[in-house]
Amino acid sequence: MYKGSVAEEAREVLRAIELIRLGARMPVLERELALSRDRIIRIYRETKRALPPKGALPFSTDWYFARLPNIHASLFYNIYLFLRDEAKCSRFDALTRAYRLYLEHCESAQIERVLSFTRAWSLLRFFEGRLLTLTRCAACSGRFVRRMQETHAGSPCLMCAAPPTTLPGASGLAPTRVANNTSPPVAIPA
Repeated sequence: MYKGSVAEEAREVLRAIELIRLGARMPVLERELALSRDRIIRIYRETKRALPPKGALPFSTDWYFARLPNIHASLFYNIYLFLRDEAKCSRFDALTRAYRLYLEHCESAQIERVLSFTRAWSLLRFFEGRLLTLTRCAACSGRFVRRMQETHAGSPCLMCAAPPTTLPGASGLAPTRVANNTSPPVAIPA
């Protein structure tokens, strides 16, 4: 049973519906909302017409360091920071709006969505827990996601430094560099 006012409960229910529509899983809902588990399950069933999926949340930062996940995580987190710091959005609003903007970007650029809402939420938790940080790229000056202990100055982001396995003639054993790479890097807003 919710202990707050009727208006506060209504706001929590609307927040729950918004998170569910964005793809939040039960552990995310339980941590972000002040509603009981039974109430969240009822709202989930009414919204999705199905029971919530089971399973653990991501517990490792390793996923964010493959090339595409890192690019998408960097994009999402930079949008989130802009909304939180410049637009003065609350954490919840910055999270949901940043994820919506991320989805709109993927749709307009006609690229596959790599970051699920749960992964985006976990990314915020990893930043809040000081497991991750942003580092400025030496080539394009965009900010990208790195482990806290790997903040080497002068490191390129994964868009500017193509992985060895994607370069022409790369064997995969030793890193190689393309000398005449004419494609301009895409900068993530600072």
